[in-house]
Amino acid sequence: MAVTIAIANQKGGVGKTTTTSNLASTLARAGSRLLVIDCDPQSNLTASFGVERVMDATLADALMNRDVDLPRYRVSDPAGGIVDVVPASPELARVESALQTKLGRELRLREHVLRVDRDYDYILFDTPPSLGVLTINALVAAEWVIIPTEARFFSLQGLQMLNESIEEVTFLNPRLKVLGIVLSKFDRRLREEKTVAEYLRERWGANVFESDIPTNSKILEAASTGVSIFAAGSANRGARRAVLAYETLAEEVRSRAA
Repeated sequence: MAVTIAIANQKGGVGKTTTTSNLASTLARAGSRLLVIDCDPQSNLTASFGVERVMDATLADALMNRDVDLPRYRVSDPAGGIVDVVPASPELARVESALQTKLGRELRLREHVLRVDRDYDYILFDTPPSLGVLTINALVAAEWVIIPTEARFFSLQGLQMLNESIEEVTFLNPRLKVLGIVLSKFDRRLREEKTVAEYLRERWGANVFESDIPTNSKILEAASTGVSIFAAGSANRGARRAVLAYETLAEEVRSRAA
């Protein structure tokens, strides 16, 4: 059975999608079988893998009809690694509204995942910046949660809110646990970010991953062109730092989820 991980934070812009896509690519390059599921109507994860150009079905179809299989599209990164992608589209927003009146609405994604989880070593869920039906579906389908956060004081509130929400979701999914909090877009040159990082490690201790993801324009450039950070160019110093950061994070994920 696959290790299932939701990447979640109720605050937007904290790096959920880049964490999902590059962590998946890192694990895949190491030989793991990967499935990523885009649960966000903004469908940025779908675009980061370039799937929007070829898809003819999305997660919305499977959530609305239990008899429809998850649409999976295989993506080969130019720098190595194969990842299967379940894409999203803006239609997911309409689906989220329609599911409000459906029985067992929080369990639909889990039902689909249980049909395919033996095909993979890891399944990662990218979630929208809210605790709506789509995020709850991902949290119910997952065993673990990774929480990306910026090292900014205004980001701490969202972190605390998500922690409380996870406690609520354990009523539906008692096995759900926090795998770790990851500092994303971290700039060690800024005093505020270093102070917040120190506070996070004091407050949440071992729940914070040792590795952090540096702020880097190459990460954004890679995502916008539909490739992982590994294809951004090994000659670029910033890209090399980002690659090392994701490789270190992936090793921690493997160790903690074992």
